Amino acid sequence: MLRAVSDNTQEDVPDSVAGNVALIARGDCTFVQKITNAGAKGAVAAMIYNNLEAGVASGTLGGVNDLIPLGGLTQADGLALAGLIEAGETVTSSGTYWAYVTDATSHNVIATSKYGDPDNVLFLGAHSDSVDKGPGINDNGSGSCGILTVAKALSKYRTNAQVKFAWWTAEEEGLLGAEHFVNTSTPEDLAKIRLYLNFDMIASPNYFLGIYDGDGSRFNLSGPPGSDVAEHLFEDFFTARNLTTFGAEFNGRSDYGPFLDAGVPCSGLDTGADGVKTEEEQAIYGGIAGETYDQNYHSAADNFTNLAHFPFEINAKAMSHVVATYAKSWEGFPARLPSNTTAVTRRHLHPRSSGVPKRHSCGVNDLLEY
Repeated sequence: MLRAVSDNTQEDVPDSVAGNVALIARGDCTFVQKITNAGAKGAVAAMIYNNLEAGVASGTLGGVNDLIPLGGLTQADGLALAGLIEAGETVTSSGTYWAYVTDATSHNVIATSKYGDPDNVLFLGAHSDSVDKGPGINDNGSGSCGILTVAKALSKYRTNAQVKFAWWTAEEEGLLGAEHFVNTSTPEDLAKIRLYLNFDMIASPNYFLGIYDGDGSRFNLSGPPGSDVAEHLFEDFFTARNLTTFGAEFNGRSDYGPFLDAGVPCSGLDTGADGVKTEEEQAIYGGIAGETYDQNYHSAADNFTNLAHFPFEINAKAMSHVVATYAKSWEGFPARLPSNTTAVTRRHLHPRSSGVPKRHSCGVNDLLEY
């Protein structure tokens, strides 16, 4: 039988799911977390339904599924089943779960600056692949072009820190490129990375201006020491231009996830994917409240005609400012510790008491524009 569950934490999953199939809405946490929570309470399988009208829910697990069987449903079908369960009806499920495993080869592309201290690395990354359904011009041509533009500009300068740029492969298959890099790097080499910056979808047509919530003040989930410092530097940049930013959930959903798990400080920018724009965000940025940040997410319409140019440009400038700052000096940025390279350091903090957008108002240093 099907049992509808809430799945933010294991405690949210009711005991009645034991021996049944869990019916779960997409959103709030990763697919892996959802089936882990349901499986821990005894669910024999799970069905995840979409949180928007975009076909059957499909996601990545980051590897072979050795938890419980998982299937996907459309939003309409999921809500219909949830309604029947809420009305007290018994809903049974039958069918066959199947999966396929294939071997394929693809490549990361990594460039390193000619100059700078190799023991103090600033690392930028964006994924170069897209889903099969579309060209992926926002997801993630925007981030890929952003870091390429910065790399080309940086080639005219000498840097004190070594700067690396990565175009990760197979992100859409489960962060495979970034995960491979982290898993095949030694702890000593990972300890040389002072900061990893990720840029995934920075030109969404129904955008908000998001900065990864490295200090955990908005989503109660922080990063290794330094993640908060980089977040505040991004905030300073936008505040100096009278632009409002919001904390983007620091959930490891993109290529920074493996770096977080290895204890590397991380930060980055985000203009939204399949989340829904709020009325508050509409008042600030324009666009359409109640619709997703990128209405073309994972579809054939994610093309050159559907990019928002303003966030694309301002995010590239913010990226340049942070690179110019840390490529010159790590002053004020915490030193890496050996213990940071092996332990999962994402941790819970007390939630924010206010729902207002985050706007950091510390003093702003001289800004370098490209």
